[in-house]
Amino acid sequence: MRILTGLQPSGELTLGNYIGAIKQMVKYQDEYESFIFVADLHAITVSQDPKELRNNIKSLIAIYLASGIDKDKNTIFIQSENIYHANMSWLLECLTPYGELGRMTQFKDKSLKHQNFGAGLLTYPVLMASDILLYDADFVPTGIDQKQHVELARNIAERVNKKYGDIFKIPEPLIPKDGAKICDLVDPTKKMSKSTENPKGVIYMLDKENVIRKKIMGATTDSEMEIRYDPETKPGISNLINIYASLSGLTIPEVIEKFKGQNYGTFKGEVADLVIKTLIPIQERYQEIINSHELDKILDEGRDKTLEIAKKKYLDLRNRMGLGR
Repeated sequence: MRILTGLQPSGELTLGNYIGAIKQMVKYQDEYESFIFVADLHAITVSQDPKELRNNIKSLIAIYLASGIDKDKNTIFIQSENIYHANMSWLLECLTPYGELGRMTQFKDKSLKHQNFGAGLLTYPVLMASDILLYDADFVPTGIDQKQHVELARNIAERVNKKYGDIFKIPEPLIPKDGAKICDLVDPTKKMSKSTENPKGVIYMLDKENVIRKKIMGATTDSEMEIRYDPETKPGISNLINIYASLSGLTIPEVIEKFKGQNYGTFKGEVADLVIKTLIPIQERYQEIINSHELDKILDEGRDKTLEIAKKKYLDLRNRMGLGR
């Protein structure tokens, strides 16, 4: 069984990315044939600084590896280095109704935030479908907020298979039960995001120890002073419980029992200790990897392998559509 996942290299990776995606991939690499890619083509749907984007691409791979992603258990590559992702996307765009893309939740949200946005902001869910369908992925690890994109990929695959014969495998979303959505520390009603306007609400994976502790100790909670899991009425403390549960391996009820009767300050300190204990070894390994030749070797191997796989799938659909000679 094969899984495929990717993260955009736009901005620094956060604790939310680690818990919701990377940590899951470390687990899944022992259970599935795993493909991991840097979705740099997706990143340019909004304006990016070229130098910063290239640095983020390299940094993203280094963090993957430092976090426990095994180069021997995963095929790791950069999306833009494989020409068949964009080529396949064009074929699928021509088979996808405009209205279907206009209804995508993330397009509605981002189009309101960015003026004079490019057409890629509308069509990038088709590129995401191409990413998935090129490799016959059985499962796509995803957060709840991205589930709609996997559903679009399924719709596109079913439509193409019906029109041109069986070409694509129908993928399934793989959503982790716990830790799938880590929220902002300042505004815990929102997802922790790389693109947040207030960095105090986000723990970045390369934040220094004192910065991590300050952010968690300053996290928004409530005046009730009871450590209880209730995302609706106690979003701040529930978010911290979720972080602790995700990193400790304890269940939410076990976390609540562990800190029963303790005050928020003590609990926040314990959460900070656990986050620091988790991230510092990753940061140390990251510094070893980021300037080594190891990265290029891994990415060259991933590029060459995926070019062969993707080319076959692309040519199959191209030929069935009557293109070329």
